[in-house]
Amino acid sequence: MSPDALIAHFVGASALILVAAHAAGWAARKLGQPYIVGQLTAGIALGPSLLGSAVPGAYETLFPEEIDTALTGFAQFALVVFLFAVGYELDLKLLGDRARTAVTVALASFLVPMLVGGGCALLFWDRLRALGMPRDPSPSTVVFAGIALSVTAVPVLTAIVRENGLARTVPGVVAVSAAGLLDVVCWTVLAGALLENGGDHTLGWPWRVAIAAGFLAGMLLAARPVLRRLLWRTRMEPSLRMALLIGFALGSAWVTHSLGLHVIFGALLAGVVTPREPDDRLDPDLLRPLHDVSSLLLPFFFVVSGQAVVLNGMGATGWVAVLVVTALAAVTKIGSGAAAARLGGLDRHDAYTVGILMSARGLTELIALDAGLHAGLLSDRLYSILVFMALATTLFTQPLLHLARRLAERRPRGRTDDPADLPPPPSERDDTRTAPAADLG
Repeated sequence: MSPDALIAHFVGASALILVAAHAAGWAARKLGQPYIVGQLTAGIALGPSLLGSAVPGAYETLFPEEIDTALTGFAQFALVVFLFAVGYELDLKLLGDRARTAVTVALASFLVPMLVGGGCALLFWDRLRALGMPRDPSPSTVVFAGIALSVTAVPVLTAIVRENGLARTVPGVVAVSAAGLLDVVCWTVLAGALLENGGDHTLGWPWRVAIAAGFLAGMLLAARPVLRRLLWRTRMEPSLRMALLIGFALGSAWVTHSLGLHVIFGALLAGVVTPREPDDRLDPDLLRPLHDVSSLLLPFFFVVSGQAVVLNGMGATGWVAVLVVTALAAVTKIGSGAAAARLGGLDRHDAYTVGILMSARGLTELIALDAGLHAGLLSDRLYSILVFMALATTLFTQPLLHLARRLAERRPRGRTDDPADLPPPPSERDDTRTAPAADLG
């Protein structure tokens, strides 16, 4: 294919991806679902299993193999920008007076699904081998099976909390706080699993651990003060500052990728070390463009993810596995989150709400699955099963919240929890988040 033809195909495919994904996201929101549900559905529909099977000629014309690298590049760029913004917004000061309850919920929502996922991987490895997994399980594979059930999506959870009027309620604040802590734990464990897995990297994992620790120390001890001095004292114009910080995030992502990790870790770390305004306020001139860029380009990631979903090869075993994994993911998350919240002093209905919210996975799950697929920790069929699990658990969050609300309306009046005593979540402490970007996670 000539360079001109390649560019033409890429431009045409990009137009289809952007229009189809954002239209599907808009339709999902009209149906009371998060934006990601529509966008991921559009990504799967544009993949080889649906469009490729229904109209193979059109699929080959729209998505020739020659543009796969360009689409993947755009997807990775969108991920870096999105996760840089997530890291920049991460604020564990949100815990406030409910710190003990939030920590308890976060630990329970991590440990229980982690143990169940890893244990089931070991117990049913023969069944997983039928789904394309290797003959013997590696420690990294077992750990990743637990992580796949442990993830909670902070951005989509925040959007659901806000849209359901839970932003200044006890369960809303506890769930958002616990999810922020849980994200830190999950990404840390996932980084360790990817480092241990090693793949065909020329350096052994002990060397890569040492280099990664040195890079982390340099980012925390050197990069943060340099950025603070550069951003606060020079008063550079917003467009130049955003370009500088996106370049910083891309460079950090390149380093972690070179260490055998994934670009997601470098992007998150770059966001975490980027200093806020002197009054600890998020910079709206930085955050809004980051959300605009990521929300525009993330459909490329959904399409790339959807093209890896193999529907034709699922078979009866695959669809049964989808039901089993989805049930495990929902029960372990809702049950552990609700039980921990109950132990933290919440009443039964508020505890159930916390558990439901912790079960929302969204884009964060897809990012983790993408990292596991590229690291060789997942087969194509098992990746497809887990993608459907992520979609289903996100889809069920809203109906389960409505059910919890109906149950709450039947309880006696006279609640003792006073929402006015709670610290507001990030979406109310500043007005820099935009709904479309929040919905994507």
